[in-house]
Amino acid sequence: MRVFVTGASGFIGGSVVDRLVAEGHDVAGLARTDGRARELRQRGVAPVLGGLDDGDVLARAADHADAVINAADSDHRGAVEALVGALAGTGKALLHTSGSSIVGDDARGEVSSRIFTEADVSPAGSWRPEPAKAPRVAIDRYVLDAAVRGVRSVVLCNSLVYGHGYGLSRDSVQIPRLVGQARRSGVVRYVGAGHNIWSTVHIDDVVELYVRALADAGPGTFCFVENGEASFAELGGAIADALGLGAARPWDLDAAIGEWGFEPAVYALGSNSRVRGDAARARLGWKPRHDSAVDWIHRRLTGTGPG
Repeated sequence: MRVFVTGASGFIGGSVVDRLVAEGHDVAGLARTDGRARELRQRGVAPVLGGLDDGDVLARAADHADAVINAADSDHRGAVEALVGALAGTGKALLHTSGSSIVGDDARGEVSSRIFTEADVSPAGSWRPEPAKAPRVAIDRYVLDAAVRGVRSVVLCNSLVYGHGYGLSRDSVQIPRLVGQARRSGVVRYVGAGHNIWSTVHIDDVVELYVRALADAGPGTFCFVENGEASFAELGGAIADALGLGAARPWDLDAAIGEWGFEPAVYALGSNSRVRGDAARARLGWKPRHDSAVDWIHRRLTGTGPG
């Protein structure tokens, strides 16, 4: 299969590309620079020079492919519109990468008991996202609506992804932010009391689902991607143990925003994002093998290879 991947040099996209190349697929990947293009070529990927703002480049690459995976930017509507426009009427697959921060709250480190299912976030439900996340939800629904335009459209809404990647980018986002701050300061911090909880998923299980969805997901499929959950106090404690630092400590929101910025501090590290996904398991036979980000931190945080 000829697959065009945006985000081919990123954490999720690069890991999926590594699997597709290993399975013998003909993979093309978007590259913003000549340097990235050379790196992708060395990994068996045909580079497509351009960026997400280059709608014509995206459309041509999509037209030449049998399927498209958008793993570059969940919030770039222009890129999604270009890809959907190119694929309309073809029946080809478009796998779009979203994130479960769409259900994130402004909890500032406090816990929420609410757990979201795929039915809860459907357009027919009563749920409405926080204003900051409404544009991402609109993009997700635009992709899903492309099913009526002859696109085999799929949205994979990942929770907190942990593990080491297999492509050009080894690290994900949330845990590395905590680790980076801890290594610079010598103190592990979490927002507020750290009682806020996120659902989690290992990169190996993410890759397996992308491969299954590419082969078998029906048009208009939305999947939360999760298997386990943890509070940020638990994650921070595990990081402190793994790095040999003292106990993890609370941090007020203003200090966290000063370190990580508003969006990461409030919605990536200070919120609750508790989700349950049945679609991947029931429709695609997905059987994730990893269920504890805390255990992974203890075992692998300081490791040097994938896993």
